[in-house]
Amino acid sequence: MDNPLSSAAKNEDQPVKLDTLPEYTVSQLALRNGQDRDEIWVSYQGLIYDVGRSRLWTRGNHYGHWAGQDLTAELHRDAPHTAHVFDKFQVIGRLKLPPSPVSANQTGR
Repeated sequence: MDNPLSSAAKNEDQPVKLDTLPEYTVSQLALRNGQDRDEIWVSYQGLIYDVGRSRLWTRGNHYGHWAGQDLTAELHRDAPHTAHVFDKFQVIGRLKLPPSPVSANQTGR
């Protein structure tokens, strides 16, 4: 798949400054599923897109894919289209990933 960071700049014909975008946690993204709130957001490769204006994401579901989550792995596995599908959606934030667990070897125990 193509890199959405390059396509993010195409949204609204203005370059998107990734470091100025707000960060949202996985939990905050999960609330934007089209059911708990009116917002319908999805994440792909670290960026969060507002897909709420698409008729294809009615009620937060699009061909078995659910809004409010990171779809990176799902789309790499079985999407019939490229990452350019996100070009038409506004990038509204970055996904803040939880810190990776520290193993006992890294803590010196």
